[in-house]
Amino acid sequence: MSFEEYAALARQLAEHRRAGERDAAAESARRRDLHAAADYLHQRLTAQGQRLDQLGRAIGVDQPPAAAPGSPAGFAPPAAPGAGDGDSAGVAGMPGRSGVGAYPELPAGQARLALPTAMSPAHGGVPTQRAAALDPVVELELARRMADEADRHGQQAELLAQRPALLPTWSPLARAVAVYAACGAAAGVLMLTLVLASGIGLVDGFTLGAWICAGLPALAFFAGYLVLGRWGRPAMVAGTPPRYLPLGFAICFLLVPLGYCAYLVLFRALR
Repeated sequence: MSFEEYAALARQLAEHRRAGERDAAAESARRRDLHAAADYLHQRLTAQGQRLDQLGRAIGVDQPPAAAPGSPAGFAPPAAPGAGDGDSAGVAGMPGRSGVGAYPELPAGQARLALPTAMSPAHGGVPTQRAAALDPVVELELARRMADEADRHGQQAELLAQRPALLPTWSPLARAVAVYAACGAAAGVLMLTLVLASGIGLVDGFTLGAWICAGLPALAFFAGYLVLGRWGRPAMVAGTPPRYLPLGFAICFLLVPLGYCAYLVLFRALR
């Protein structure tokens, strides 16, 4: 072999070595990017899990039961074939297939990691393992999209958790006015009952006046106060929401006496 052929071979080997180094560097950079993306998704999913736990505690949802050791969350092991119903297991129990055995059993560790199966004519229709290559880039992109979807649903859940159960679309002031007015109206119905009872002699005038001027308005006020504290408080808002006590006091202590005055005017007008 001449010197020129040796030189050409050396250049070819050097070019192959440089190409191999470039490929190795590119593969190393790709692996670093994949590991960085996986770490970022892990941190993001961890933060989402913590936030969902906070939302669950805020709305009073209990934590799901812990999964058995070594099994993923929500995984339920399949029932043993033929257990409890008297039927034979697998293909061996089918009529006319007595010579065919059931599927081959795998150890517990391999059974959880078993890949999808494919039918192999050489084995008489018995499923065989089929290798499925997964692209980590595609899997990470799918995980990222699902994390984005989880973020979107989490934000919607937070918005819903910031609304109270009672009149969620109303403002706090309008909600308080409606609650106190409803309680005052209920007290007005009781006031009419007392007025009718007074008309037939069951309640004297002093007791009727005391209930109209103080008793029923106080009951209406405290009822509205308790209703706003129980159903007018958002689940995710810290502290006590405003209950507008002066406004509620004014509504309740004015609505019931005004209702009684309106009743008297209407009664006299009809007479």
